[in-house]
Amino acid sequence: MIKELRTEFNRQWNVGRYRRLLERLDSRCGAHVSFRVCETPVFMPPEIMRLMEQSGVEVMEQLVGNAAYRAASDRAIPAHSKGPREDPHPLFAAVDFGIEKKPDGRLVPRLIELQGFPSLYAYQPVLCQEYGAVYDLPSGLSQYARGMDADNYEMLFRGAVLGTRAPENVILLEIDPLQQKTLPDFVLTARLCGIPIVNVRDILRKRSRLYYKKGGTLIPVDRIYNRVIPEDLKNSGARLAFKLSDDIDVEWAGHPNWFFRMSRFSLPFIKHPTLPKTMFLSDVVSPPGELRDWVLKPLFSFAGSGVKVAPERFDIDSITGPRRRDYILQERVDYAELVDTPAGPATVEVRILYIWLEDPVPVLNLVRLGRGTMMGVDQNKTMDWAGSSAGFWPER
Repeated sequence: MIKELRTEFNRQWNVGRYRRLLERLDSRCGAHVSFRVCETPVFMPPEIMRLMEQSGVEVMEQLVGNAAYRAASDRAIPAHSKGPREDPHPLFAAVDFGIEKKPDGRLVPRLIELQGFPSLYAYQPVLCQEYGAVYDLPSGLSQYARGMDADNYEMLFRGAVLGTRAPENVILLEIDPLQQKTLPDFVLTARLCGIPIVNVRDILRKRSRLYYKKGGTLIPVDRIYNRVIPEDLKNSGARLAFKLSDDIDVEWAGHPNWFFRMSRFSLPFIKHPTLPKTMFLSDVVSPPGELRDWVLKPLFSFAGSGVKVAPERFDIDSITGPRRRDYILQERVDYAELVDTPAGPATVEVRILYIWLEDPVPVLNLVRLGRGTMMGVDQNKTMDWAGSSAGFWPER
């Protein structure tokens, strides 16, 4: 999107460099990166990055500061997942923006989704470093939010994961982590924070305390960096030593309730200029206008599962009764083709990552490039010049 940088990057790019990028990523991560990594980073105008960072802060503060929303969001949390000792705000959060282009050339961010759940906080800096090293990116480009650099980012992230606990007593918790596509991020998190990766199936319980085994020794768990997606847990059939709703003696580095409280469920409650019109399907008597201008989304699916762009009337009418409360209808965003690539122009979706200790602080970004109607890396995995990427911009 910064023409001079894009032109020079495309001129110097070759497939050998891209293959070297993938090889170096696998080596740095200590695990194969199985999702599609895009051939290119994105060169972002700093003004639109700052606008997205600030818009995410405004949206999250609007939700967290709204007592009526807090009460309404209670119904979003299933009883079997609603745990005690909830923090007053999410520790980790992400806000996703699509980018439209107005007739006068202005780039306008449009809020697509948000989540009170960790994303690729350890992997993304490594991806950025490897883009820079392999492609010899110009000096003076940054991937961090304003006021952030590699050192203070790592310190902030480590502090959020560990709190005041010893690393041995803090775990990264996931379902069958060795089989997850996000394993590279888990390995890098474990290395950065000095914590073990623990399968939720292997957790042991004695009264109100949780333990994991290290060798033959039981190690108490004081704090959990939670990467368990409730939908995946439900589908896994895993038999657990505890339920998320249990009153267990543990701290959460990312309380599970915020997976539901800050989610697609939040969107109809938000009033912000970046948000397209969004409503619960249960509030829709007749679909507004042409359905090709809308997107139908289940509230709590992940990675684009169940999302229908330009749904048919049948898709709307087949969801009946109380189930309609579990879907939203969102005005479709006209993603602009902003990145010139050898495979054709690509659209961009930007995820701003936040860490919220005292205040929500934007720290980093994650970018997806695509050329279809869906932006997830799963939906673009067979395309060249698409997939997971990162945004860089000139430091000022």
